[in-house]
Amino acid sequence: MIDVYLPSDLLPPGVDGQLGHELTMAVLRAEGVPTPGPFHLNNTACFIHRMEGHSIHTAATDSARVVRVQVITPPKALTRSGQRQLVKDVTDIVARISGDPTQAGRTWVLLTEAAEGGWGISGTAFGEPEFAELAAKAAAARGKQ
Repeated sequence: MIDVYLPSDLLPPGVDGQLGHELTMAVLRAEGVPTPGPFHLNNTACFIHRMEGHSIHTAATDSARVVRVQVITPPKALTRSGQRQLVKDVTDIVARISGDPTQAGRTWVLLTEAAEGGWGISGTAFGEPEFAELAAKAAAARGKQ
């Protein structure tokens, strides 16, 4: 899951879909999913929270031009290299889509790993056994193609 918090006027109009798509694909790549199937594509979501400029503060200003991106992943979904890749990719995507290369220096990326069993969908709290079962089903489906 991805949450993006940014000033409402920071990005050009009409780019939310592009931002959401690029960020979700970056997460899947960092998790080592080279060819995402329907489960991954339908359940990797990006929530874009456009906020009034005066609701984002730093110690220097009450109208900060910063972006906060929080990515919550299932337990152990990211390796250390995956974390590095994801932070770089997210920062680059936000800066490019904003049209301001200096935005990279004002883009914060927070990576959060859900607790074991703390990732749920369809009424199931997923932990290692449930994720292993999903992986086995996905591998079997790929083998039938």
